[in-house]
Amino acid sequence: MVTTSPFIIVPDPADLTALTGLANSRRAEHRQVIRARIILAAAQGHPNAAIAADLDLHVDTVRKWRNRYAHNGLAGLQDLARSGRPPVFTPVQVAQVKALACTPPADSDVPLARWSAAELAVQAVSQTMVTSVSPSTVSRWLTAGAIKPWQHRSWIFPRDPDFAAKAGIVLDLYDRRWQGAELGADDYVISADEKSQLQALHRRHPDLAPGPGRTRRVEFEYRRGGTLAYFAAYDVHHAHVIGTIAPTPASNPSPNSSTR
Repeated sequence: MVTTSPFIIVPDPADLTALTGLANSRRAEHRQVIRARIILAAAQGHPNAAIAADLDLHVDTVRKWRNRYAHNGLAGLQDLARSGRPPVFTPVQVAQVKALACTPPADSDVPLARWSAAELAVQAVSQTMVTSVSPSTVSRWLTAGAIKPWQHRSWIFPRDPDFAAKAGIVLDLYDRRWQGAELGADDYVISADEKSQLQALHRRHPDLAPGPGRTRRVEFEYRRGGTLAYFAAYDVHHAHVIGTIAPTPASNPSPNSSTR
């Protein structure tokens, strides 16, 4: 004896089009495709048991989605909202750890120049903010926060009383002006500097390129090639760097220089 469902499915044209497209889709989630096929089969008058056998489902699954569609239409084929796992940490605890990250370690008698996620986790437990917390959780909190205490920007306070006048000359040159006149097409603004005491090192063996599951490997031992100086001149308005390397008085390597 075939049991007839009390829910007669008669989709309207719009629903029928949407269900057909979803049932034949290759990109939609599999569970959504199955639900659409259940409703289309029900609309053709097939009983729940036959639909379950045809789609290799439990009859309760067919009954569930048939019922949901009969009461809520296409919206009934969506998953219901779930509460999920209750939070382990309160918003106050998260805020306390973030506030700790914004204070210097010295304020907590910790001999560090700056915090790490691991040290923050240890200190948060030490100060009884939390019972336990992992460094990865602390890192996730800080990454998601609006304030990122590990980021910084260097600056220097100008103490020269003539700073504004001197800076004005430089800024005028960047703006292609000199003593109130426009620079010509053949005028160049060059910013030059020297980087001295560069150690020229030669690795004994070439680097090993990175691969799947392996980072780039760099040979530990090296030969000393002396000390060099790098001179660079930056063509400001053409974004071009002119560089050269020159030896310094101490560039000759010692005959007994060792590898490390």
